[in-house]
Amino acid sequence: MTSLDISFLQIAPTGTVEGNLRKGAEYCRGAAESGADIALFPEMWSCGYTIPEDMDALRALSVERDGEFVRFFGELARELGIAIGVTYLERFDPAPRNSFALFDRYGSRVLDYAKVHTCDFGDERRLTPGDDFTVCGLDTAKGTVGIGAMICYDREFPESARILMLRGAELILVPNACPMEINRLSQLRGRAYENMLAIATCNYPAGVPDCNGHSSLFDGVAYLPGLPWSRDMRVLETGEEEGVYSARLDLDTLRGYRAREVHGNAYRRPEAYGDIVKKDIREPFIRNDRRS
Repeated sequence: MTSLDISFLQIAPTGTVEGNLRKGAEYCRGAAESGADIALFPEMWSCGYTIPEDMDALRALSVERDGEFVRFFGELARELGIAIGVTYLERFDPAPRNSFALFDRYGSRVLDYAKVHTCDFGDERRLTPGDDFTVCGLDTAKGTVGIGAMICYDREFPESARILMLRGAELILVPNACPMEINRLSQLRGRAYENMLAIATCNYPAGVPDCNGHSSLFDGVAYLPGLPWSRDMRVLETGEEEGVYSARLDLDTLRGYRAREVHGNAYRRPEAYGDIVKKDIREPFIRNDRRS
């Protein structure tokens, strides 16, 4: 069996960028010791998902895309021989971004992503949204794996996972910072099911404001030969406590399933989907705080 071992760093921030760097390094080392291929942080780890109201304070809290904080985790990935998906408040003009960088086991930066669906009804209105979804081929000890990324609220739009599937993602990494309850977990299950891909989500533990753990892995495989009914795609759902949690994704089973089953891009009819890319918004969905 070709499998990918994923470590979910469900950990609480320290209150400082420097403290988060040190604590993140400690938990990445633990992930490597447990045999992880990928270590994944929760959303905006550099600042612990803190978004000050004052724009000067917000900019001061941000870190450079190629600055010390992000570079450190690339160097750590090379040292430990594992991929690391690190999250950070990115210094950006006109306002910071909610960003993610994936380093492979050699320390090479293979994927960058800025959150497209910022929560403009809340504090994230002060951030700059991203404008695209990216997929990379991640070189692992188990071979190359197609990896994409979404961040938290991106999960609530089926288009996010769909475009990543169309661009070649087999596994979507999802840093998160919100309460993961039955409906949000169901969204992840649905995105995995309809796209026949795996979705790994890492959340902050309980005790971090508005968070409750329940990091998860859904493997995207609903049916297996010889089983009369569908199976539970949930490989992992953690509790609320802080810690490093590990899950194994069976790549052989996922790839065989994708090669024969009916979802994903097998029978789509994109010629009938024109309304999806129209920009007009009608009642009851008009919101005065929506950014164009």
